[in-house]
Amino acid sequence: MNLGQNRLFLGVGNSALGRPWRDRLDPAGVAQAEALAQVEGVPDTLARVLAGRGVASSEALRHLEPKLRDLLPDPSVLRDMDRAAQRLAQAAISGEKVAIFGDYDVDGACSAALLAGFLAEAGAKPRIHIPDRLIEGYGPNAEAITMLAGEGATLLVTVDCGTTSHEPLQQAARLGLDTVVLDHHQAPELLPEVRALVNPNRQDDLSGLGHLCAAGVVFLALVATNRELRRRGAWQARGSEPDLLAALDLVGLATVADVVPLIGLNRAFVRQGIVMMRLRQRPGLAALLDIAGLDGPVQAWHLGFLLGPRINAGGRIGDAALGARLLLTSDEVEARTIAAELNRLNQERQEIERAAVEEAVAEVEHRFEDAAAHPVLVVGSADWHPGIVGLIAGRLKERFNRPAFALARNANGGATGSGRSIAGVDLGSAVRQAVEAGLAVKGGGHAMAAGVTLAPGQEGAFASFVSDRLAAGVAGSRESEALLIDAAISAGGANPRLLAEIDRAGPFGAGCPEPVFVLPAHRLTEVIEVGAGGHLRIKLRAGDGATIGGIAFRAAREPLGQALLAGRGESVHLAGTLTLNRWGGSERAELRVVDLARPS
Repeated sequence: MNLGQNRLFLGVGNSALGRPWRDRLDPAGVAQAEALAQVEGVPDTLARVLAGRGVASSEALRHLEPKLRDLLPDPSVLRDMDRAAQRLAQAAISGEKVAIFGDYDVDGACSAALLAGFLAEAGAKPRIHIPDRLIEGYGPNAEAITMLAGEGATLLVTVDCGTTSHEPLQQAARLGLDTVVLDHHQAPELLPEVRALVNPNRQDDLSGLGHLCAAGVVFLALVATNRELRRRGAWQARGSEPDLLAALDLVGLATVADVVPLIGLNRAFVRQGIVMMRLRQRPGLAALLDIAGLDGPVQAWHLGFLLGPRINAGGRIGDAALGARLLLTSDEVEARTIAAELNRLNQERQEIERAAVEEAVAEVEHRFEDAAAHPVLVVGSADWHPGIVGLIAGRLKERFNRPAFALARNANGGATGSGRSIAGVDLGSAVRQAVEAGLAVKGGGHAMAAGVTLAPGQEGAFASFVSDRLAAGVAGSRESEALLIDAAISAGGANPRLLAEIDRAGPFGAGCPEPVFVLPAHRLTEVIEVGAGGHLRIKLRAGDGATIGGIAFRAAREPLGQALLAGRGESVHLAGTLTLNRWGGSERAELRVVDLARPS
């Protein structure tokens, strides 16, 4: 990707957030955009967006129209996949009781629902267990496995967990359970002894699919198992095969919510998943869309901002199994009931989070002023709910542009926590190294997010360890913290037609950043605080009289909000992303503000 590090955009060297604005395209990137426009006939703004994401002229069509049939690999390229498919197929043919042990986040819920739905249709008897975050913690545990074996399970399948669960999976073997692990988290060299462990991030896997979330791995396992059942003639006895494409709504949701890179196969998963979601054939998702107030077509950002947080709310502060139940149910009444409860829990979670984030920010500002001395923020409190520490870490990361861990300390002096990282800094690897060094009880994750459990007395040593390990990466990332701009547009040019054009380059997210546009020298005619979260609603007017509305989320008491309020009535440069606002039967473009600068 071309970062155009030496080209200030509109001459902005110090914005309201203290950063330079730079053209995302360097001269080579500009030439690439021109080739896309001239050779492929791509509109100029779209060509700039594609070039800024490294799309060459020869790859434009495949990027703009990612097709699953072109990108879906043979599942057998994943290590242990054939062994997993054979065991899952045998469980279906024999009608076995299959215990599915999932994680309590969106990826875990989607993965568990995907597998359970398929196995039930294939003839097995699946039973999902999602651990209680407070009582059981993350991943398989011996007590739950013993319970599941006592219920008659003969096969244990862990989804979105299990790669590092040596002792619990040894317990499963002692109880006579076969185990299949379907996971994507970073893996140590020594793996549990199980029937099959499918994880594209295990060190001996050469598939090149390490960017998949767990639901993506599970989907490939379903493709492989379906093929195995077809080979054995199982579907002839049961009738038609299941429609695996219909399951892509859950794969797309998990892919966005788990913030894995939206490249290659993941882009096709999300594109096709949104198509399926718009059909509203899954009662649970339809009910969740309704209660979130979404009455227009589903967009990629809805998955991460509207659906994901509500599904996560059960695992954070309520019943962890609610998400998987919602996604699996075929009963519309039950779906509406569960969706309403998840919505209520999400509102409660927002209130708890708001107070905790204020406390965490105050602690950081008091203790960690010197960024060079503290490249990684580690804060904690005995008052924080363990279910929201990941959200606290995410807010700290956004505000201070450094990796951050938030810890929920417990009564015995230990803690459980979550971390969130910045681009180019691998948090999961650092946590695994801390575990191997004896500075954490357990932990792991992936580059952008990780979890950790600390024993009494480990917090200080853990904080020093991850800071030392990640200092160089953090310094390099912060040196390039300029806001990268894709193009300048006017209020009149920001219309639904432009949005439809830009949408072709999506979905946007990790690895394929959402385009950032600047509206230069527009008058800021209105700035009003709205909602309980401190959002600011704004209106801009161009010199030709065209107007556009916008919103700055959670900005009222932040530096960006103060700059917006101070600039009311004046001409400013505003940077942000574009979204489509549907209201009263009409559609209009809206700016989600990310920064402000004064014209020089």
